[in-house]
Amino acid sequence: MKKVFSLIAIALLAFALSACGAAKDDTAKEGKDGNKKLIVGASAVPHAEVLEAAKPLLKKKGIDLEVQVFQDYVLPNVALRDKEIDANYFQTPGYLELQMKENKDYDFVSVGEIHKEPIGIYSKKYKSLKDLPTGAKIIMSDSFSDHGRILPIFEKAGLIKLKEGVGANARVEDIIENPKKLDFSTLIEAKLLASSFESGEGDAVVINTNYALEGGIDIGKYGIAFEGSDVVPANLVVVRSEDKNRAEIKTLVEVLKSEEIQKFIKDKYQGAVQIAK
Repeated sequence: MKKVFSLIAIALLAFALSACGAAKDDTAKEGKDGNKKLIVGASAVPHAEVLEAAKPLLKKKGIDLEVQVFQDYVLPNVALRDKEIDANYFQTPGYLELQMKENKDYDFVSVGEIHKEPIGIYSKKYKSLKDLPTGAKIIMSDSFSDHGRILPIFEKAGLIKLKEGVGANARVEDIIENPKKLDFSTLIEAKLLASSFESGEGDAVVINTNYALEGGIDIGKYGIAFEGSDVVPANLVVVRSEDKNRAEIKTLVEVLKSEEIQKFIKDKYQGAVQIAK
């Protein structure tokens, strides 16, 4: 009989501990003063800065925002899949599409276009693309989703010609004319492009605006060509598909699209970051 009571006691204890754990999980999503807590992953600049500016506005609406900064483009989606964050804010539609194609367990959806960052070509040696010499070494991101944005800049300047119809899917192998024999073979992680530029590597370095800003590069001084504003893709707020209708997510997007945040972006980045219409 004592053995039976012992087993019952153990079962009750296990149930109590389980209940406590469940209660802890339930309250983990609450911030201070009973506010809802929202964790958003972002690149340091400008995304995390924009989110920090949004914090007070979200606070007034009952949401405590926690910003988790990532230094690359891979981990924010991993964290979103693993439910370590509620949303991320750093990627473009092309990158999102590519990542979901390569990772079948990514069930994500965009819930809002917030801003645009024109990719720029930077050089310490030359003032324009036309000044690049024969065989010039071009350093660019190893993310193929960026190549469809980068190569048309060179084509528009008359330096290369791409296969007809490749558009945003353009790759280096789609170059059919390259009279100056520009060398596009050096591909590195996007987060390393700014330091590569500062080290004087290559004749020109193609840098995503967020990393140029984060690296302290003088965009006006060293930027020799940029994407046209008509083709720049938007940076998105992305969530798991199951969360697309969450009230807190909708409020986050509303705040990021508010006049207050749009003014912050315009004043802070002086055109280097543009508002998505």
